[in-house]
Amino acid sequence: MGMKASVLIAELKRAGQLQVLLLRYALAMVRQISQTAACNRSHHVGERLARWLLTCHDRVHGDELKLTQEFIAEMLGTRRSGVSEAAMLLQGAGFIRYSRGHITLIDREGLEEFACECYATVKVEFDRLLGNHHG
Repeated sequence: MGMKASVLIAELKRAGQLQVLLLRYALAMVRQISQTAACNRSHHVGERLARWLLTCHDRVHGDELKLTQEFIAEMLGTRRSGVSEAAMLLQGAGFIRYSRGHITLIDREGLEEFACECYATVKVEFDRLLGNHHG
């Protein structure tokens, strides 16, 4: 579903609820990007993968994620071999089932405990700014 640019511009000029929501979303995204940059510099790839899988899971319906190692490596700022090792670690802990290009979340609660604090930090900020209407 789309919207004509002219309609969006007219609505933004009204400075109504849509503008407030879009500005809050933009702020939440900037904060997520900043946290992700710090996370990629500071945390182990396994913790980062857990954080990223939880974030993806928040935005899809179901426990199945179709993601290539190459794509995940790019998102986490690491090599494909690092993604493979981290995925095997998470699978060995019983948090996910992992096969080429396919990840199934099995134990979300365990994954949340394993993930670095960056996941909770960003989730709290999204919920604060947008309620539970994201994802």
